[in-house]
Amino acid sequence: MQQGTTINAAAYCATLTKLRRAIQNKRRGLLTSGVLLLHDNARPHSAINTQNLIRFFGCEQIDHPPYSPDLAPSDFYLFRYLKEFLGGKRFDTTDEVKEEVQDWLSSQAADVYDLGLQKLVERYDKCLNKYGKYVEK
Repeated sequence: MQQGTTINAAAYCATLTKLRRAIQNKRRGLLTSGVLLLHDNARPHSAINTQNLIRFFGCEQIDHPPYSPDLAPSDFYLFRYLKEFLGGKRFDTTDEVKEEVQDWLSSQAADVYDLGLQKLVERYDKCLNKYGKYVEK
């Protein structure tokens, strides 16, 4: 998205549409086996237009328990390693940062992402067992 763009329901729906198209092109058959979306209660996620689009796409939603921000795999798993990779580096432009991040993300093996999702299952289960009062320290 362009820098400074407000993420509203329309922008989020456009992103979901692009994601669906990318899944169709790159992961044939995945849409028929089912796609799960982990959502918090941010307005763009809970908007009627977004909910209608998700139902139209046939995706299943897993609600994000309130007050448990550490359930997003990018937050608790991926960003930690990205932060280590970028540590100490200097960039002159935003484009340089984007390129470096994109290169790093592309260089990661599929099992890195798979492990992050496996850890999500463990964390989500722990959160549900504590009735939503779970926050990893």
